[in-house]
Amino acid sequence: MIIFRLFWESLVMAVQTFRGNRLRSMLTLLGITIGIFAIISVFTAVDSLEMNIRESVSSLGDDVVYIQKWPWAPPEGEEDYPWWKYLNRPLVTLKENDYIRNNSRLAAQSCFVATTQRTVKYGNNSAENITIMGASDGFQEIRSFEIAEGRYFSPFEVTGGKNIAVVGADLAEELFESESPVGKEVKISGFKVTVIGVTKKEGQGTFDDNNLDELVLLPIHFMKNIVDLRSESANPQIWVEAREGVDVDDLSMELTSLLRSVRRLSPMDENNFALNQTSIINNQLDQLFKVINIAGFFIGIFSIIVGGFGIANIMFVSVKERTHIIGIEKAIGAKNWFILMEFLVESIILSLIGGIVGLLIIGIGTLVINLSGDFTMYLTMGNILLGLGISSAIGLISGFAPAWQAARMNPVVAINTTF
Repeated sequence: MIIFRLFWESLVMAVQTFRGNRLRSMLTLLGITIGIFAIISVFTAVDSLEMNIRESVSSLGDDVVYIQKWPWAPPEGEEDYPWWKYLNRPLVTLKENDYIRNNSRLAAQSCFVATTQRTVKYGNNSAENITIMGASDGFQEIRSFEIAEGRYFSPFEVTGGKNIAVVGADLAEELFESESPVGKEVKISGFKVTVIGVTKKEGQGTFDDNNLDELVLLPIHFMKNIVDLRSESANPQIWVEAREGVDVDDLSMELTSLLRSVRRLSPMDENNFALNQTSIINNQLDQLFKVINIAGFFIGIFSIIVGGFGIANIMFVSVKERTHIIGIEKAIGAKNWFILMEFLVESIILSLIGGIVGLLIIGIGTLVINLSGDFTMYLTMGNILLGLGISSAIGLISGFAPAWQAARMNPVVAINTTF
């Protein structure tokens, strides 16, 4: 009952303080509101960016190994990227993909992938700088996607190099407008290609190369007519998916052995290939966002400090205006700790009001962004609790000195004080 009474009286006093000095109180709470808005909006933006990036990374598959010439990150334990060591590495080949398919015990699927950029034409419509991806059999199992209209290639069509294509949803809309693309012919580098399917729209992602919405998929053996698969410009790579229950690191070890064998590397030779995994990107993201979060905290904390000074100022004024009341409370038996807690709770409540307003503004902004764009904002419960926690802490710290002053007042002197 004492705690409830303390909280209730503090709440009433906080409301009276606010109503009695509206302009001053609003300006003070504005400092807390801006501070919480600054720090939590930074954290929300960073968290949202991280979640969107990690969602895009997860679409690459955490059980897939990407065999390429170039690694995605510097060697473990090193900061510099020694590109000169990778420059003369050989590119992966279709034969190496076949060797892996025939000899790997830990791989569920593997496929050879090459990409280039070309202009795609249909009638009078054309789309420039469109990614053309050639893929071997197995691509549809490793890179999960849905067909909205038509169908995907059959294994026979892939090995036979048929001049057929599956196009992305956005590209289909751009080229064919209201027409159905299935059965229509498009031109790529002078070759006529029949569209047999359209992928379901996936939406914008961080890794555009992995997004199928504005992309043309071709059988890899037809892709040979458009780009040299043995050239750097084709960016050839082999995707290998681990069997269910197989650790991706174990798969990487097996692939290392197979590739060293097929490339006839001696035991003393370094690997002349890269085995890339999504864990490499995630480790880099962990380090990057750790730094960004620290920077974001320091950006917002200065605004919070300004708001804290405002809370302290209004509480000192409140103590001075209520000196007579404090004296009466002490005269009828109120303990020092009760007076101390009364003002501390009042300070925390005032600070929380400012923090809640700041969080409401962020919530509204998050909702507007989510409704108006492809980027998804996440106001997490963790950030909401963090905002409330920071507000409470600022209220506690800012209100301690005024509350301590009130608690140590001499009741006789306080009662006789008039304003």
